[in-house]
Amino acid sequence: MKTLNDHTILYDAECPMCDLYTKTFVQTGLLDTNGRAPYQQLEPQNCPMVNRQRAVNEIALVNNKTGEVTYGIKSLFKILANAMPLLRPLFGFAPFVWLMGKVYAFISYNRRVIIPTAGDGFALQPTFLLRYRVAYLVFTWAVTSYILTFYAGLLQGIMPVGSLYREALICGGQVIFQGIIISLIANEKKWDYLGNMMTISFGGGLLLLPVLLLAGLIGQHPMFYAGYFMLVAGLMFLEHIRRSKILNIGWTLTITWTIYRAFVLAVILFI
Repeated sequence: MKTLNDHTILYDAECPMCDLYTKTFVQTGLLDTNGRAPYQQLEPQNCPMVNRQRAVNEIALVNNKTGEVTYGIKSLFKILANAMPLLRPLFGFAPFVWLMGKVYAFISYNRRVIIPTAGDGFALQPTFLLRYRVAYLVFTWAVTSYILTFYAGLLQGIMPVGSLYREALICGGQVIFQGIIISLIANEKKWDYLGNMMTISFGGGLLLLPVLLLAGLIGQHPMFYAGYFMLVAGLMFLEHIRRSKILNIGWTLTITWTIYRAFVLAVILFI
């Protein structure tokens, strides 16, 4: 694959995802050894043509010879098209660029709730866009509810088998319940907390997925599936504590998160 020389990609040093994939670009030879730098270390006089806030929101790729700057998905497509010229027509196809631009923005504007960071010392932080946060909450709610619907079928004999409607109601109910609590105690952190909370739920669903897919080989062992579910729930509880510490919101939300889940379980088992 051909290396894109004399270009520097400006990544978010506080974002593990950004650090990982830009490092991969260098390690695989898509960019040269000096082809990446954290935007936190960017001095204004060094790259005067860079829109600094936009570079925080959408990863910037700077042509070191001409000063030309591309942003977001176009930066990634420029690197990939240089390495794989056969894909250049696809990367120039407007509908595909538009669609992938939306996917990129969906991830980029939610990256701090997908993988939280305690770093907030840099003057510029990613712009908060409500539409992308709401889209993220809806996406994680829908996927998690779908996975839980099928996993609940593996617990037959231990607890009543529900429907997609039940699981969606439970997941959506927790968003509303926790949203009310966080609004009362730290309203300014509401959307950050809800994003982190649904990342935990989504992550829990993904951990259940391998067992769900292998259920045909494992066989009908409801106690095993129940035990694994409790293990995942325990990991989610620990992750909720960790993220609450990063958000500096204390223990209240972890307590109410646990109370809600215990209440729902009691309702399913006894009503």
